[in-house]
Amino acid sequence: MKAAVIPELNGTWELREVPTPTAEPGQVLIKVHATGICFTDIWTTRGAAGDLFPNTPGHEVVGEIVAVGDGVTGRKVGDRVGTTWVQSTCGRCDYCRENLPLSGQAAVNCPNARLTGFTTQGGHAEYIAATATGTVLIPDGLSYEEAAPIFCAGYTVWSGLRAADPQPGETIAVVGIGGLGHLAVQFAKAAGFRTIAVTHSPDKHDLARDLGADLVVADGAQLQAAGGADVLLLSSNSYESGKDAFKGLRHDGRAVLVGLDPFDDFTIPTEPQPFFAQRQKVIGATHNGLNYLTEALEIAASGKVKPMIEVFDKEDITDAVAKVTAGDVRFRAVVTY
Repeated sequence: MKAAVIPELNGTWELREVPTPTAEPGQVLIKVHATGICFTDIWTTRGAAGDLFPNTPGHEVVGEIVAVGDGVTGRKVGDRVGTTWVQSTCGRCDYCRENLPLSGQAAVNCPNARLTGFTTQGGHAEYIAATATGTVLIPDGLSYEEAAPIFCAGYTVWSGLRAADPQPGETIAVVGIGGLGHLAVQFAKAAGFRTIAVTHSPDKHDLARDLGADLVVADGAQLQAAGGADVLLLSSNSYESGKDAFKGLRHDGRAVLVGLDPFDDFTIPTEPQPFFAQRQKVIGATHNGLNYLTEALEIAASGKVKPMIEVFDKEDITDAVAKVTAGDVRFRAVVTY
């Protein structure tokens, strides 16, 4: 089969012929129909996940099950599914024995987690073998191309919003209207909350309104002047933008880190008010459980959330990666197979 391969640290992706995997016990074999390029894939190229080369990345992967391994009961040939970043865990370490939901926490807490595109082959390939219990059914009516970004970007922002536990009447501010933020605005509005978009890009103001934002502001000072927000969804990989947005976080507010920069640290600002005196919270959220992914997919299938995608054929995946790396894809790149 054909698969994209990162040959070495900072190497240029290559489309290679590699052995087609098989469905081992407990696994399913998926014929890939689409994969999203997450910027985490680019950071993987730069060594953010360690020395995992050569490596086939890709964790926004969706397709059709074409084979089922021994012992699998919940999936069958023909199912439309996607697989998550964390497919499975060891089940024996101290973390696993807490019996927490399968989520991104396991990626750093379980030493033997099976991580799509990191510790095992990722989705930028014609086929992928995945742990059956780490797959989720795709609702009818949701195309493969539009489902792929929900398996990370949509999953990330929706579970982050749920982690903030917003209450009726509260205001959600989405900081950064990019690959994550353009979905976060739609999810917040679909959930019925007053939604403010925070972006320093003037050319995104009309777009943010079209996506459902009730108000668009340029920075934390303007957010504060507009009355502030009870929840900040920090969906940009610019931690400076995130810190600036704290100016507009109301007392008892929650700031949720859903965007990340693996090469920098996030610090809590002490101005304009001391953080401790405001009873504010900073929440780290990374997926948080398959139930949130299922919810996100259902909302997308309802038509209330629609990823903005640029579609590439698998033969052009190296061009797609180059465009994503250069920032020439503003929202999500999806590769079809």
